[in-house]
Amino acid sequence: MPDSSATKILIVEDERDLATLLQDYLNAAQFSTEILADGNLVEPWLAEQHTDLILLDLMLPGKDGLDLCRAIRANPDTKHIPIIMVTARVEEIDRLLGLELGADDYVCKPYSPREIVARTKAVLRRIAPTQADINNSVQVTLLENSQQITLANKTIDLTTIEFALFKLLFQEPGRIFSRHFIMDNIYSDYRVVSDRTVDSHIKKLRKKLQETAPAFELIHSVYGAGYKYDPDQVSK
Repeated sequence: MPDSSATKILIVEDERDLATLLQDYLNAAQFSTEILADGNLVEPWLAEQHTDLILLDLMLPGKDGLDLCRAIRANPDTKHIPIIMVTARVEEIDRLLGLELGADDYVCKPYSPREIVARTKAVLRRIAPTQADINNSVQVTLLENSQQITLANKTIDLTTIEFALFKLLFQEPGRIFSRHFIMDNIYSDYRVVSDRTVDSHIKKLRKKLQETAPAFELIHSVYGAGYKYDPDQVSK
């Protein structure tokens, strides 16, 4: 039995065998866990109990994952809790991102329980980084007036679009931004742009960042979903 003082994970999953398997792996990783199989039970449980992270399935009896995520983010008492959304179809990721629900990560079934443990640790690390994480992170500063950033004590000149793109990702580390959301929020002159245009600007921005700090890969592609800024992932 995990220590009651351990980090707690709430597993919201109606597939009992899968929920139990996740619980076993998370307990083995020294997390404390609780399972809820019905969406209607989640908000009352959160009103009485504490959790450090929620693994939230999309399809649930009672209140579904989309409505629960919205409700959790709208509640001042729970809006800070990290949420990893779980879905059975990869094509649903675009819909989830398009709704901009505020989840911290998304995982598609079928998945390895080890992947869930790794994703859980990564999200929690972003929320409360350890001293080792801080020491391994690169220092980044935005210089709004000059459309520059400082990276590893070096200044990088960016174009207007590159600066706006970096700022969007930088302000919410770990959040996955879909290409459509980027297009709607970066290109303010209403020009016609495509996914390839976004990819091209990302490629150029990454090149400038990696030329300055090659040990760090700050902007990451998320297959089938979009892009995110993660300052704690070191290039291999």
